[in-house]
Amino acid sequence: MGSPGITIIGAGFAGLCMAIKLKDAGYHDFTILEKAGDLGGTWRDNTYPGCACDVPSPLYSFSFELNPGWSRLFSPQSEIWDYLRACVEAYDLLPHLRLGTEVRELEYDDERAVWRVSTAGGETFETNAVVSGVGALHVPSFPDIPGRDRFTGAAFHSAQWDHSCDLTGKRVAVIGTGASAVQFVPAVAERAGRLTVFQRTAPWIQPKPDVAIPEGMRRALQVPGAARALRGAVYWLLETRAVGFAIDPRLMAVHRQVAERHLAKQVADPELRAKLTPDYTIGCKRILLSSDYYPALTRDDVELVTDRVTEIRERSIVDAAGREHETDVIVYGTGFRVVDALTDQRITGRGGIKIQDAWRDGVEAYLGVSTAGFPNLFFLLGPNTGLGHSSVVFMIEAQVRYVLECLRLLSRTRARALDVRPGAQRAYNDRLQRRLERLVWSEGGCTSWYLDQHGRNRSLWPGFTFEYWARTRKVKPEAYELIAAPPGRG
Repeated sequence: MGSPGITIIGAGFAGLCMAIKLKDAGYHDFTILEKAGDLGGTWRDNTYPGCACDVPSPLYSFSFELNPGWSRLFSPQSEIWDYLRACVEAYDLLPHLRLGTEVRELEYDDERAVWRVSTAGGETFETNAVVSGVGALHVPSFPDIPGRDRFTGAAFHSAQWDHSCDLTGKRVAVIGTGASAVQFVPAVAERAGRLTVFQRTAPWIQPKPDVAIPEGMRRALQVPGAARALRGAVYWLLETRAVGFAIDPRLMAVHRQVAERHLAKQVADPELRAKLTPDYTIGCKRILLSSDYYPALTRDDVELVTDRVTEIRERSIVDAAGREHETDVIVYGTGFRVVDALTDQRITGRGGIKIQDAWRDGVEAYLGVSTAGFPNLFFLLGPNTGLGHSSVVFMIEAQVRYVLECLRLLSRTRARALDVRPGAQRAYNDRLQRRLERLVWSEGGCTSWYLDQHGRNRSLWPGFTFEYWARTRKVKPEAYELIAAPPGRG
């Protein structure tokens, strides 16, 4: 393989957006490396029954590639995956895509101001810049339960769903009640002979206003401007959800009422309702959307267990109350190792600094995109750019535009690379953490995947998405150190 000017890692929403915008800017010297055998990221991996988006599709898609043909307001996984494949075709990205190519290591060469990329297949090549679009929700998290390996039945994570395992009539145990579990539990409840759901922390759930989009409406959305207007309406509606997140946790009261009413309406049994009522401020963990999860738990053949799982045996699960639950299949709905997904990477920057050392006190980046000591390495959906209220695709587009502005700055100044100044990164993150400290994720009384081991939120953006959009409109050259091209290299 030659030496591409820019290397993009990952072929999900982020990587593909970067590729499309590079081509738009007239830049064709790039390659996209994808470790899996197909593109699509999260939407390739998660094929569990009931898998769908929990952000309305008009906004969970690229602003420059609107799709008037979504079948539902919250589209199912297969449609989102088809959409991404259609984008690859429309923008002719296939020649740039290298599937089945896992990046093992990134190493910055100080002398030549280039990155050396090593792949799992033993290849090594040089590139001027690296854009990491690996995302955070791709390393499955398994709970540390004694005896987990002793289980002799089928056991799998929701993101690695075993479709060869027929659940019909089986005794199925689901461990975890996060966003994925809330989607697949209703489907599993219909198939299984008996379903036991082990809940550590009750999630706050609001009704999912999902509707099929009728053919007539889809035709109307093809009228010029119609799909754009719908997207705008959805965007501003979701931004109102950020008021409680971004300003004051007390403003979450209206969200709490919606969730409590939803629970009261769907669960008549006071004992079950008490088990399903969270004891922390709404929004502290991700607010989930579902209209069929609670009804599934009220079925006679479904049991909700709130006692901690203490042990897994050959064919059963034991809870803290000492009860043994006979089980044929275990499904782990235990989410992803979000903060670890960033820190596990083998990346060496200037002067031999390892990314783990740079992030010893916590994962952080300037605007979530650049980390000091790692020139021309750009993170998409990096630290503190996730969302609790709107579409991450909006954030990705803002970041991609920002990376392009960084590349334009390099081209204008004839510099070889740019490295964010530690002072700029420090000031930005101090301000960010000060703001996060008084918001619901830190004050809400819960632990969540948003927080690192020090209890600091390293995942979410603390404000409205239009604030982030405004921040990333222009690059401040003074925030960066420009590194000149080595002598003899233009």
